Formats: sequence, C-alpha cells, structure tokens
Amino acid sequence: LQLVESGGDLVQPGGSLRLSCTVVGSLEDYSVIGWFRQAPGTEREGVSCIEFSNGRAYYTDSVKGRFTVSRDNAKNTVYLQMNSVGPGDTGVYYCAAGDACFATGYRATKMPGRTHWGQGTQVTVSP
Repeated sequence: LQLVESGGDLVQPGGSLRLSCTVVGSLEDYSVIGWFRQAPGTEREGVSCIEFSNGRAYYTDSVKGRFTVSRDNAKNTVYLQMNSVGPGDTGVYYCAAGDACFATGYRATKMPGRTHWGQGTQVTVSP
C-alpha cells in the first residue's frame, strides 16, 4: 500500500487549492482516509477524515465550512478541497489510511489504531 499526495502549491490568502491522495495498491482492511497537516515547529494535527463505506466526513473546527473531503472510488483517490485559505493553513499535508476516523474537538496527531502515512505535500499560503 502506498498513498501519494499531490496538489500542494503556493496560494494567496483567500484562494483555493485541491489536494489529492491516490491509493496505489490494496487498502487491505483500512476503513478510512484522513488528512493531517504539520506547520513548522508544531505538532501534526488532524484536519479531515472520510469513511469509505458511507462517505461520512469529519472536520476539525478550524476548517469547517472551508474544506471539503471527498472520494472517487473509481480513481482510488481522496480529495481535500481547500477554500478561503489563510496563513494558518500553511504546512505539509499528509493523507493517512486508518481503521477509524480521529475524533474532532481535540488535536489528533494520528488515527486511532493503525495509521499508514503518505509522504506529504507542501501548502504555503502567502501574498
């Protein structure tokens, strides 16, 4: 199993960006894909998560209403649409396969249970 992120870029405040997480190989018995980010000097935090079985999505409070996670099963890809971005959204974004989505309401640094990470993609929000 390999998770390949793409789509990271330099974007101006207020702009939009779409990240992709392509699954190469078998997801085995993982049930969800989550997105995490890590800014320099800070701990990694969970941003969003989607369940394969029903498409249910979860978001941390700071991105609710701005970010949307979705999946395209035919393309084996999970997307993170980022709108109205700000400097606080800068960081390396990682997707991860897991057994269950992380709980929102606190800073999640990994999935509960197993976490299989991608290599990350850089997002920089700057004028």
